[in-house]
Amino acid sequence: MIVFDLECINGHTFEGWFDDSSDFEHQYQQGLVSCPVCDTTSVEQKLSAVAVRTSSQATSIHNRQQDMLSRINDKLTHYVEKNFENVGTSFTREALKIHYGSSSPKNIRGTTTPEEDKLLDKEGVPVIKFSLPKKDKEELN
Repeated sequence: MIVFDLECINGHTFEGWFDDSSDFEHQYQQGLVSCPVCDTTSVEQKLSAVAVRTSSQATSIHNRQQDMLSRINDKLTHYVEKNFENVGTSFTREALKIHYGSSSPKNIRGTTTPEEDKLLDKEGVPVIKFSLPKKDKEELN
C-alpha cells in the first residue's frame, strides 16, 4: 500500500491510497482519481515526506507500545484493587441487588460464569469485564 499526496487544479490537497505506483497511474488514466472537495479529475502528484522503517525501528516501536500497555494495565489493576470491593463469586448476586436497589450502590469486582454473564446482560446490568493478574498466595495474606 502506498499513499500519495495529491492536489487538484483548484488547489485542494488530499491523500490517495493505492496498491502501488502503477495502480495510481492506471486509476489516473481511467479518470478514477478525483478531488474529494470539487470532484475534478485534474489532479497531480505532489512531493511528500517519505518514511521508511527498518526492522529494528519497528521492533523498538513494538517494544515501546508493549511497555505502554503494560503500564496502563498496571495502573488500571491498582485502581480497581484499591477502589472496588472484591465480592468474588458473589458478583452476580451483588450486582443484581445493586441494580434493583436492594443494596446501596458501590463499586464491586468479582468473577462470573458464562451463564451469569448472560443473566446480567438480559437484566440490563452494566458490567465491564477484564482480567486482573492472579496474586501469589503470599500477597493474599
